[in-house]
Amino acid sequence: MPAALDYIPRWLDFQIERHRQPGCAVALAQGDQVMAEFGVGVADMRTGKPMTPRHRFRIASHSKTFTASGVMLLREQGKLGLDDPIGHYVGGLHKDLAKARIGELLSHGAGVVRDGADAGQFLDRRPYLSRAELLDELRKKQPLEPGLQLKYSNHGYGLLGILIEEVSGTAYTDWIARNVIEAAGLKETVPDMPQLPKSAPMASGHTTEFPFGQRLIVPGDNACNAIAPAGGFVSTASDVARFFAQLAPESRKSILSPASRREMMHRRWRDECNTLEFHYGFGTMMNERGPKEWFGHTGSLQGFISRTARFPATGFTITVLTNAIDGLAFAWVDGIASILSAFGMHGAPAKALQDWNGRWWSMWGTTDLVAMGKVVCQIAPAMLTPFDSATTEFTITGKDEGTIRKTSAFNSPGQTVRRVRDGKGRATELWVGGTKLLPKEAMVAEVTGRYRKAGKTR
Repeated sequence: MPAALDYIPRWLDFQIERHRQPGCAVALAQGDQVMAEFGVGVADMRTGKPMTPRHRFRIASHSKTFTASGVMLLREQGKLGLDDPIGHYVGGLHKDLAKARIGELLSHGAGVVRDGADAGQFLDRRPYLSRAELLDELRKKQPLEPGLQLKYSNHGYGLLGILIEEVSGTAYTDWIARNVIEAAGLKETVPDMPQLPKSAPMASGHTTEFPFGQRLIVPGDNACNAIAPAGGFVSTASDVARFFAQLAPESRKSILSPASRREMMHRRWRDECNTLEFHYGFGTMMNERGPKEWFGHTGSLQGFISRTARFPATGFTITVLTNAIDGLAFAWVDGIASILSAFGMHGAPAKALQDWNGRWWSMWGTTDLVAMGKVVCQIAPAMLTPFDSATTEFTITGKDEGTIRKTSAFNSPGQTVRRVRDGKGRATELWVGGTKLLPKEAMVAEVTGRYRKAGKTR
C-alpha cells in the first residue's frame, strides 16, 4: 500500500493542474480504519493557502446519510417504525403527505417536491428555509403520490429532521451531534455551519472558471437552517470516510446494528432515466451488483462537490471533497479505486524497479511510469481512471533498458524502451519505441522554441 498511497496524491496533483481546479481533500479507509489522508491544491485561490487534511468542507447531501442513520437509531430504540405514516409524528402536513411512510421519505419515494417552488437558496439568492417556512411548503399538495418512484427531495429530508425533533423533543442539530456524530467518534464534523468552531480551517468554495474569466470565491458560510438534515453538514474527508466505513454491515464499530445497516444498503429505487445503473436505499446511493459495486453518497452545495464510496469487494472507503462547483469528486473516487485495484493486482514494486517511477512529456501529452510488482506500467495521468484502459507494461531488462511487453496493438508491442542519462547520471530522455519523451521543462522549451514564430507550422 505505501507505493499506491505515494502515487495517488501525485496523480491528483496532476489532475488538479490539468483541470484547473482549486483543490481537494482525500481520505482512504480500509475496513474500519482510516489509513491515509491528504490535501491537494489550495484551500482558497485568492490566498494560495495550501489544502490540508484538516480543512473543513460543506459536504452537502452526505448529510442525508447522517440523518437516515439518526432515524434508524430511533427505530432501533422503538420510538418509531419505518412503516409509520409521517403524519403520526409531524402535524400540519398536507393530508396526502401525512400518509407517506417514514421509509418512503428515507428512500426518496414519498413524492415530495425537491426544493420547493423557489430553489434560490442553492444559488445564494435567498436564505435556506426556516422550520416554519419548510412546514408551510409541506402543507401544499406535493407533486407525486407516495410510493410511485424515486424522487429526490431535500424538503423530504428536512421533514425527517423535523421528525427527529418531534420524537426526541430536542433540536435536530443538538440531537444529531450527540447521538450520531459524537457517538460515531467524529471530532471534525458539525451538522450546520453555525456550529463550526472559529479555530477550524474552512476551505473556500469556488465557482466555475467559465464564463466569469476566473474562479470567484463562494464563501459557503451560510446556515442551511431547516434544510440542514438534507445538506448542512460540514466535515473533513477523514471524518466522512470513517463514518461511511462504520456503516458497512461487516464493520465492528457502528452506532447501528448490522441489520439496520443492511437495510440502509438495500436497493429500494432505481433511477430509470440514468444511463448509469443507479439506485437509492435509506440515505445511501449505490450502483449495480458486481466486482465494482459501491455504496455511499455524493454532495453538491454552491462551491463544493463531494463523494464517498465504500467498495465491498476490497473493503476500501474513499472520500473526495472538492472546493469547486465543477469539482471532479465523482470521477476522482473512481480514479483512486482504479489505482488501488492495479496495485492490489500487481503487488508492491520490486526494489530494482522503483527508480523508473516518474513523469515524462511530449507535445502529445503526459506519461507516468509507475512500478508495481515485476513490471513498470505506462499510463496517462490525464485519464480519470488511469488503470482501467489498456495499460502499457514494460519488462525491465537492464538499468536503463526494457521491452514493451503488453500494450495496444496500435502502440509499439515488442519494441524497446530505454533511458538516456546526462553526464551527471540524470535520466534526461525516455524512448518508448521510436518516441522520445522529455522532462516537462525540456519539452516546453523544445516545443515553444519550434513554434515561437507566429504562423510557423510543420
